[in-house]
Amino acid sequence: MATVSVQNVWKQYGAHVVLENLRLEVADNEFVTIVGASGCGKTTFLRLLLGTEQPSRGQILIDGKAIRPEPDPERGVVFQRYSLFPHLTVMGNLLLGLELKGSRVLGRLFGAARRSASMRAEAMLEAVGLAAARDRYPAQLSGGMQQRLSIAQAAICEPKILLLDEPFGALDPGITADMHELILELWRDNGMTIFMISHDIQESFKLGTRLLTFDRLRYDPQAPEAYGAGVTYDIPLRPTARQARLLRLASG
Repeated sequence: MATVSVQNVWKQYGAHVVLENLRLEVADNEFVTIVGASGCGKTTFLRLLLGTEQPSRGQILIDGKAIRPEPDPERGVVFQRYSLFPHLTVMGNLLLGLELKGSRVLGRLFGAARRSASMRAEAMLEAVGLAAARDRYPAQLSGGMQQRLSIAQAAICEPKILLLDEPFGALDPGITADMHELILELWRDNGMTIFMISHDIQESFKLGTRLLTFDRLRYDPQAPEAYGAGVTYDIPLRPTARQARLLRLASG
């Protein structure tokens, strides 16, 4: 659904260089996992992809076009802390994204459009195992359920690109395993291109088709802010979901 081209991208705040000379080509439907030390620019890179930050130099292209300088429905995001609306039910949180996408002026859908949106929301609730909780509020959900809802909220608008910033870091191991299966299922079914920051190297190898390591390429102790991070390792892990399907068809 989306290719991403990162062309000589730098990001700095005043004299503080965070990222320097990033060059990266990401194919459609890749699942890119990102690891690296704290403070090496991983979240800044995700913000550049989201559009909430702009490169100081260079450019990012999505499907050959310059990235829009603000978030849009083509780019979904899930943070470690749940980005839910506490005054809306589970169903209301899912419907809101569809309503804003379908009616940007009023933010509401009516008639056949609302019925269609409700059917999509019901199907997504079934997919993430929250159908029985449709009328609950976020405060009434466990941590795992809230993160399932956050992922569903991002995925229901069918973004071309899904950005995940340590989405499972606050969950216990049992719930994390379930969330891994959920995100892989959504990735396979929806054909998204995914970028995911993780602090867990095993998780990164398990989920990703490609692993990026961010670190500083050079360091001057006399000027610690003069140089930023880049991609020090770029490791292919396995075929994308789409490539795997094509390989099965070719061998069958």
